[in-house]
Amino acid sequence: MLTSISLKDKIKAEASRLGFFVCGFARAEPVSEAMRRHYLGWLADGRNADMAYLGNNLDKRFDPRLLMPGVKTIVVVAQNYFPARRLPEGEPQIADYALGLDYHDIVKQKLRQLAATVGIADYRAFVDTAPVLERYWAVRAGLGWIGKNQQLIIPHAGSEFFLGELFVTVELPPDEPLPNRCGTCHRCVDACPTHALSLPATCVEGYGDITRFDARLCLSYQTIENRGELTVDAKAAMGDTFYGCDRCQRACPWNRFAKPSTEPLLQPREELLAMTRQKWGNLTEEDYRKLFKGSAVKRAKYEGLMRNIKACLAGEATPPTP
Repeated sequence: MLTSISLKDKIKAEASRLGFFVCGFARAEPVSEAMRRHYLGWLADGRNADMAYLGNNLDKRFDPRLLMPGVKTIVVVAQNYFPARRLPEGEPQIADYALGLDYHDIVKQKLRQLAATVGIADYRAFVDTAPVLERYWAVRAGLGWIGKNQQLIIPHAGSEFFLGELFVTVELPPDEPLPNRCGTCHRCVDACPTHALSLPATCVEGYGDITRFDARLCLSYQTIENRGELTVDAKAAMGDTFYGCDRCQRACPWNRFAKPSTEPLLQPREELLAMTRQKWGNLTEEDYRKLFKGSAVKRAKYEGLMRNIKACLAGEATPPTP
């Protein structure tokens, strides 16, 4: 019979074999009171924009034991998505995370395979589709720390990772959280074109220093989640990217250590790499369905994507409001 330590080692070895960059373990318990207060304050200020779902099921969001009765351990994994190839320079761009197929399906399938291979039958797998504070648990599981860009930073690997969790009823030794190593650097804050990120950062127990983040200003929110018109500032700040925004990640010194993902399903397809400004401008709904079949880009829907493309190609010249 496996001991808890040997089972933990087996899970980590299998996670590595499946292509996860790192795997860590956290004790399933309520989040810190400081984290709870911070999140509720963020909602109260309306900084979640119109993403009302982020305020749903708060009891489960703050206590994973309510999400899965009997859960003892949260196993957190990170899947690298740093691209080996991006869209051709000079052509309209999309965020790195959306270049391949939908990460929800890819990571969840690997999590199920991980549980089956190590012999865990009683579990639940989550990939950004349930009220789980993913980055909080990644920090608690020792994967990395939260940078001033609000992203999980894995030492000597960067921040371009998808997170996934296995809730299991087996009690396994937790890993130690890592210290924050951003220091006085604030390049990500400086790089944000719409000032969605701002200082000073607030220290939150069990999580780390958190900058002020307003989703209403964020280009990722504006071009993906927003179903209305783009703001004037968003149009002016888009540059050549019409879906998402990676500028706070590109500015981060830790991403100089990033290595391209070797997961085939996360690589951009040739049809996507062949797109040009003219083709984007003339994209039909049928073309859209074919080009983004099985892709996370479909979250923006055809109408939203064309709204973004037209704004990107128009190249609004109005500077963002200071």
